[in-house]
Amino acid sequence: MRTALTVLAPVAGTVVDMAAVDDPVFSAGMVGPGLAIEPDGVRGGEAVSPITGRIVKLHPHAFVVQHDDGRAVLVHLGIDTVQLGGAGFTTHASEGDVVQRGTVLVTWDPAAVRDGGRSAVCPVVALEATPDAVARLAQVGTTIEHGDDLLAWG
Repeated sequence: MRTALTVLAPVAGTVVDMAAVDDPVFSAGMVGPGLAIEPDGVRGGEAVSPITGRIVKLHPHAFVVQHDDGRAVLVHLGIDTVQLGGAGFTTHASEGDVVQRGTVLVTWDPAAVRDGGRSAVCPVVALEATPDAVARLAQVGTTIEHGDDLLAWG
């Protein structure tokens, strides 16, 4: 039996049920279970690594960090933000970097994303996990700070 992996909130904001995310891939859990966070317009602009591990994918709008045991967490900063081509996002790390949980990986402006007509909600996904392997540590509707406990992945 492997140790539970605590997944931290990558951004500050309000916890949202994944089923409420306006994207069928995330809301249906196609890539894995998790929660989403509606980022605070001011405090939500720093996105931190949710786990300790290696950055296996880093785009301005999304990143994947993989733990030593193979489990990986996807953080997507907003919906349809790939269309921005990186505008308004600054990366602070590179693919292949080993990072500690809580390390700032991307800064961005959620308010600008909203002002541009896109959703700024941030899905946090336990990639390829089964729903019963992931427990919520934060309740939907509560305010959370980046670095607070969000999920436990058994």
